[in-house]
Amino acid sequence: MANDVIAVYPGTFDPMTLGHEDVVRRACQLFGTVIVAVAAGHHKKALFTMQERIEMAREALAGNPQVRVEGFSGLVRDFVIERGAKAMVRGVRAVTDFDYEFQLAGMNRHLMPDVETVFMTPGEKYQFISSTFVREIALLGGEVDQFVSTSVQQRLVEKVRSLGRE
Repeated sequence: MANDVIAVYPGTFDPMTLGHEDVVRRACQLFGTVIVAVAAGHHKKALFTMQERIEMAREALAGNPQVRVEGFSGLVRDFVIERGAKAMVRGVRAVTDFDYEFQLAGMNRHLMPDVETVFMTPGEKYQFISSTFVREIALLGGEVDQFVSTSVQQRLVEKVRSLGRE
């Protein structure tokens, strides 16, 4: 493990899933500090506010002193450089993810030549989980407890109620 290396794991985490948590645990075996960078997500319509997503991530990852959760807006490049990170972690579940992530890694290498992108796959029992699926299932009244932590599930139930979709 590189105890002095800071890695950033960026994403919208809307919501954070067990797959995300698994990638964070795996990243902690490789890096001294893992910063979960919750993106404002200007390009996506989020179910949860950025502050709610930060709180959910902190709750789900509580108890791990190697992990910090921070929000950011703007270019991930700026966030990574400001934190002194030397690696960016990207979760990849399938070939379709890899194609997009490969292109993104190339662009990030151009923008941040001193930062390495590390692709990590979640454990096989989490490879099919996506935040998009979890949101849809929850909004349609389905059970999501097998895809998210208890605290995230509670927040999903509350959010669905607040939208009048229970």
